[in-house]
Amino acid sequence: MNCQDAKLRGQDPRQVTRRWFFDQCGVGLGSMALANLLAECGFASTSAPTDPLAPKQPQFNGTAKNVIFLFMAGGPSHLDLFDYKPQLAKFDGTLPPPDLLKGYRAAFINPNSKLMGPKFKFAKYGKSGAELSELLPYTANIVDEITIMKGMTTDAFNHAPGQLLMNTGTMQFGRPSMGAWVVYGLGNESHDLPAFVVFSSGIKGPSGGDSCWGSGFLPTVYQGVPFRSSGDPVLYLSNPGGVDNELQRDSLDSIRKLNEMRLSVTGDPEIATRINSYEMGFRMQSSAPEMMDISKESKKTLEAYGAEPGKPSFANNCILARRLVERGVRFIQLYHEAWDQHSDLVKDITKNAHDTDKACAALIQDLKQRGMLDHTLVIWGGEFGRTPMVQGGLDGRDHHPNAFTMWMAGGGSKPGVTFGESDELGFNVVKDQVHVHDLHATVLQLLGFDHTKLTYKFQGRNFRLTDVHGNVVKELIA
Repeated sequence: MNCQDAKLRGQDPRQVTRRWFFDQCGVGLGSMALANLLAECGFASTSAPTDPLAPKQPQFNGTAKNVIFLFMAGGPSHLDLFDYKPQLAKFDGTLPPPDLLKGYRAAFINPNSKLMGPKFKFAKYGKSGAELSELLPYTANIVDEITIMKGMTTDAFNHAPGQLLMNTGTMQFGRPSMGAWVVYGLGNESHDLPAFVVFSSGIKGPSGGDSCWGSGFLPTVYQGVPFRSSGDPVLYLSNPGGVDNELQRDSLDSIRKLNEMRLSVTGDPEIATRINSYEMGFRMQSSAPEMMDISKESKKTLEAYGAEPGKPSFANNCILARRLVERGVRFIQLYHEAWDQHSDLVKDITKNAHDTDKACAALIQDLKQRGMLDHTLVIWGGEFGRTPMVQGGLDGRDHHPNAFTMWMAGGGSKPGVTFGESDELGFNVVKDQVHVHDLHATVLQLLGFDHTKLTYKFQGRNFRLTDVHGNVVKELIA
């Protein structure tokens, strides 16, 4: 059977889009259904808004308004940074107990590989008595400001699935990222900058790719915008030769009118995204270069972070994250992909800590000093931990999902607390487990959302960041 419409006569109906169907059949029950669908997406069928990023009120008063996620991609070794195990040191070089490995799947090594004790000294710090590795001397200065979660678990033991799960709540591609959900729920307080900004440093980008900050089935206006650390923060932001601001403005006004005409007919949220993107790009031509210029920071601030203007680094990105929060940006994510130590652990993890520890601590202190920590939730962690068993002969650890460590600070999280505990070898969580879904539920709670009610209807059902999982960990909330 072929279409009989004059415009599409003779075509296979399977090739005709649903958008055409609603456009041509928007009468009677069809128009009522369309109006309902548009309302669920936040659009009215008669006058769809052109600013989907307008600030919104959460479901209840949350303590956090902004999020900075310091993503240590690759899987930092909890056993060499946060989770000291004397018994692991004692049994260094021996085989692990057989009952410990029952049903265990390792990513690359034979699970019967010998145990490897911690490679660094640990000590207790602060009034809380939190125990940290010598690799984290600056984090040691802020232990009373952070919530250390030693009972983290995940379902994934390879990088891309693990990073997708940590960022989107599932190991499959195509779901919205946590940042996209937050922006969908809260909008943006900045008029001149994107709501969700992403930076990357280290050896390479995350294994999960841009799906880690994508919008999935949400309108693309909610996806993360990668910023570069030098030059134009976004490629082609500057006008080409011969195009001045007046010509640019006239062109955008004409394009906007055409887009608004089509938006009023279809209510398609992607048209609203297009309008917003053009306007945001124009405003960013003046706002972004100013925001990216960290040379305006005081010498004291630059030294505290270990940042150098004009030299891209994780430290520079931490300063930029603070500057973005100051300007109302809702969600900022810093990826530092360098923590995959299958071998050369001592050398490489020492470098990683040197590159990140000082800046992470300075960010917390800087936010607190400026009165911003109370409403800014900072999260530190990777996609999983590392095995207590050795890999690479002498000096490496494999991926490990059963137990690892993350920390949070500010935004209503409980400071000076160590929550959760792994067994004497750092293999399994034995007390106060926090699954990735539980972390997501808790983050949304701090932002003012019941994670079961922040939903988006797609393919006939309501989806959420935690899907059908997750419990708020009340012990992590101040």
